[in-house]
Amino acid sequence: QVHLVESGGGLVQAGGSLRLSCAASGRTGTMGWFRQAPGKEREFVAAIRLRDGTTNYTDSAKGRFRISRDNAKKALYLQMNTLKPEDSAVYYCAASVSQLLSGATSMYDYWGQGTQVTVSS
Repeated sequence: QVHLVESGGGLVQAGGSLRLSCAASGRTGTMGWFRQAPGKEREFVAAIRLRDGTTNYTDSAKGRFRISRDNAKKALYLQMNTLKPEDSAVYYCAASVSQLLSGATSMYDYWGQGTQVTVSS
C-alpha cells in the first residue's frame, strides 16, 4: 500500500513560483503530478521514474516546471515557475507500481488528496 500526502499549494500572482511536495510511503516505480481545474478532466503535468530519474512533462509544463524526487526522504516535488492563471487547479500526486512514464491517469494506482494552486492575474 502507498500513502501520498501533498502540500505546498496556495495563492500566488502570475509570474510567481510555488513548490509542491508529496510525502510518499511504500514502494513505487513511477510518480507523477496531475491537475484538475473546475469543470475539466484531470490532466497530466509531469512524471519521474524512480529507478533512473527519467522525467516526462506535458508541453505546457516544459521549461517552467521541474519534477524531482528525494529517495532518502521519500518525497516528490514539483517546482513551478512563471505561473499563469491557467495553471490554477487542484494538483494531485500519484504513484504507479509500473516503470512506465505514463501520462494516463489509468496507469497510476495511488493518489493523494490534492492541493489547491490559485494563480491570480
